[in-house]
Amino acid sequence: MARFTSIALSMACAIGYVFASSGDMTYYAPGLGSCGETSNESDAVVALAPGQFSGSNPCGKKITITAKGKTASATVVDKCPGCSEDSIDVSPSVFEKLASLDDGRVKIEWEFS
Repeated sequence: MARFTSIALSMACAIGYVFASSGDMTYYAPGLGSCGETSNESDAVVALAPGQFSGSNPCGKKITITAKGKTASATVVDKCPGCSEDSIDVSPSVFEKLASLDDGRVKIEWEFS
């Protein structure tokens, strides 16, 4: 069994298996983000928790977000200091693709695309 587990883990690493993160999604009014880009509410952008910036730079990378059976994508342009590790803050245009702005906070899964 240990050999099978070792082989399975090696294969997952070799093919770049991606694990989705689960957290909350909220929305914010974008502006000049910590990645140096200026965005507005109609842009498909996202801010990640500061911990997502340690060890690598996610600026400019795309993520895929799933909520309530719907999917949207957004580009990382900012940090969200108030977000827990796997939660995200998105522009209103992205939020509206997945839920009503009246919801304010929605459970989601997301991963780097």
